[in-house]
Amino acid sequence: MSIYDTLPDNTRVWIYQSNQPFRDEDLPGIRSKVQAFAQSWVSHNRQLRAHADVLHNRFIVLMVDESQADASGCSIDKSVYFLKQLQAEYGVNLFDRMAFSYKDGEEVFTVGREEFSRLYQEGSINDDTLVFDTLVNTKEALDQKWLRPLRQSWHKRMV
Repeated sequence: MSIYDTLPDNTRVWIYQSNQPFRDEDLPGIRSKVQAFAQSWVSHNRQLRAHADVLHNRFIVLMVDESQADASGCSIDKSVYFLKQLQAEYGVNLFDRMAFSYKDGEEVFTVGREEFSRLYQEGSINDDTLVFDTLVNTKEALDQKWLRPLRQSWHKRMV
């Protein structure tokens, strides 16, 4: 059983999406680095019960069980600093909040807001297209609402 399986539903979640997929050869190193960061993540000198992973070759997910210790402003700043280093090392953008990711079959695509809207207008994506909600902030929401049809997502008002 992984630590993920033992985390409560109210575990705090942050999702950072890359503007492009990580290269297959980089993925093991990135996954190793984010997992090492989670294992060493502290808040006010207290070890956080944290988990991290890379999903779909483009999403970095950080999680903290705050029933053990809260993620403080300083510890969140450390995570942002870590992610900015990762971003620079691998030549991706992890902080573009106007990028949208969706699934087409088994493939995941990430596009800017204007292209997302254009794809919808052209019919390349529609209300049934599965979109990733990077704003989910708990494990329960990650499990239940992260990937959902466009019509049920806040993305709908962007098209």
